[in-house]
Amino acid sequence: MTVTYTARVANARFCGFSKLLLAWRGSIYKVLYKEFLAFFAMYTAISITYRFLLFDDQKRYFEKLAIYCNHYASLIPMSFVLGFYVTLVVNRWWSQYTSIPLPDRLMCVLSGGLQGTDERGRLLRRTMMRYASLSALLILRSVSTAVFKRFPTMDHVVEAGFMTREERKKFECLHSPYNKYWIPCVWFTNLAALARCEGRIKDDHTLKLLLQELNGFRGKCSMLFHYDMISVPLVYTQVVTLAVYSFFLVCLIGRQFLDPNQGYPGHDLDLYVPIFTLLQFFFYAGWLKVAEQLINPFGEDDDDFETNWLIDRNFQVSMMAVDEMYGDLPMMERDRYWNDSNPRPPYTAATLFVLRRPSFQGSTFDMAIPKEELHFQPLEDIAENLEESGSHHPNMALFNRLLKVAPSPTGFMGGALRRTSAQLQRLRHSPSIDQCTSDDEEDESGKIGKAGSLPSGLGQETQSTVCSFREEKGARTPLLDVQFGAKRRERWGGPPPVAEKKAMRAVDMKNEEVWQIREERGEVEASGGETQAPATLFLPSPQSSSETSTQSASAIRLPSRHPSAFLFRPDAQSRLEHCSSQPAINQNRAALAIPKPPCSGNKMSFLAVPSYDEPQRFRSVSMGSELTGSWADNRS
Repeated sequence: MTVTYTARVANARFCGFSKLLLAWRGSIYKVLYKEFLAFFAMYTAISITYRFLLFDDQKRYFEKLAIYCNHYASLIPMSFVLGFYVTLVVNRWWSQYTSIPLPDRLMCVLSGGLQGTDERGRLLRRTMMRYASLSALLILRSVSTAVFKRFPTMDHVVEAGFMTREERKKFECLHSPYNKYWIPCVWFTNLAALARCEGRIKDDHTLKLLLQELNGFRGKCSMLFHYDMISVPLVYTQVVTLAVYSFFLVCLIGRQFLDPNQGYPGHDLDLYVPIFTLLQFFFYAGWLKVAEQLINPFGEDDDDFETNWLIDRNFQVSMMAVDEMYGDLPMMERDRYWNDSNPRPPYTAATLFVLRRPSFQGSTFDMAIPKEELHFQPLEDIAENLEESGSHHPNMALFNRLLKVAPSPTGFMGGALRRTSAQLQRLRHSPSIDQCTSDDEEDESGKIGKAGSLPSGLGQETQSTVCSFREEKGARTPLLDVQFGAKRRERWGGPPPVAEKKAMRAVDMKNEEVWQIREERGEVEASGGETQAPATLFLPSPQSSSETSTQSASAIRLPSRHPSAFLFRPDAQSRLEHCSSQPAINQNRAALAIPKPPCSGNKMSFLAVPSYDEPQRFRSVSMGSELTGSWADNRS
């Protein structure tokens, strides 16, 4: 039977486990003493031979061999191999125990679900429960040597009362080359269906619950069968066994005490008995014995599972639950705490100290908070704090971190990113500065002049560009002042003025006329197989709205039938400066201008985007965000 010592270590005390060291049954001494004595006898024999039977030249050769074996014995990975193997075996050992079929759940469902106090009802319950016990017995008889010794043949099973003679004939008539432990489970299901047809099982839900419990019971029987069939891979067991045995065979020679007079390093003492080598053998070989004992817990070792005891217990308990206890209820009466709203069972003198302990209320129950932090704060103050914290543009800090962390594909682009970050910082802190230049002379290569020249590294198609468009005279508008759509109208209050609407309509009409004139003259330009419509980019004039409608429009949008890119007007008194970390747009492309409210003077900020038909990616360096979009074919 399994050695149980739980009660002896229920309380932790000084040297609590030391009481277990003297136990013999199930101990490591009982398992290992034969191997230990054999190892010590072989070590003693080699030591005697070295000391008394070898000549001097033979002793010198043996000493060199001992030093060599002791040096290379540490190359065998003992702890690594044994640790993983024993962990695997212990986990498998406990999983096999949890796979032993127990009838407790099944007998409760059967006792409550199959009705009938007559002999027929009693016969159905007892027979179905006996079939379940028979299935467990057949699978345990297949995997456990102790159970097989108890029931070596089917005659013993019939004589023990688990099977009748008629059932045995039916069992043997069903020919199958495989284990037939599942046949009693099928008989169980047939009887359950018969009881449902007779009305002894009241509804289908009860029948379903009964069959689910039976399937769980049968599944555990199947797991035991597969654990018995699928063992730990043999190569793993062989590797571990060879590692342990070869290590200690080498130690028989390498751990010998050599002659101190020869002056070998580490051989200054001659103790005759290798104490630490014996301890090492005890631990490593004992570790291997643990795995050897647990790898098959259905044997007859001291710590193997008590399968015969489980068979007796399960059969007796299940039969009592479905027969004697069916419908046998004690009379119900009021309990002693019937009128007590706070019932407390009594304590003995040995457990009275439990009452003196305070009830646990939670880990934060006694936490103290300063008085100045106990008051609720008005929501208006919280909203103001959020607005103040949002005005610092946390995306700018994120963008700066990305510039430092993510390296550029080329050194030139890395420099451009750093210069762009510095320009954005100056624009943010000094919005009145008129120029957006760097102390580096290389910053001039990042600008697009009046002639539209580009640096060699940026003369490519672009993903996005953040630019600033202004007159030659006027203050610089920071990129952070760009407003879009409804955000702009919400900030500056209401829709755009009527004069601005008229100006935009006049610009559209003007653009249509220019396009028609160009089309008649045959001056339409083609670039890469695409027709591009030249659009003049005018600067709005603050003096009068009439001038704005004729020549000072902020931007001219292309007709809906020509979805090509915007073009710069060469004679416009403006300058477009490249302030982005991305490659610039082709010099013939222009940007859609988003005007700033009239109250801000002559300066404006806008976002330049490509005008391809396919989706493009835009990146705003001022806000550190990305978005994907496409220009529609028809723009109003």
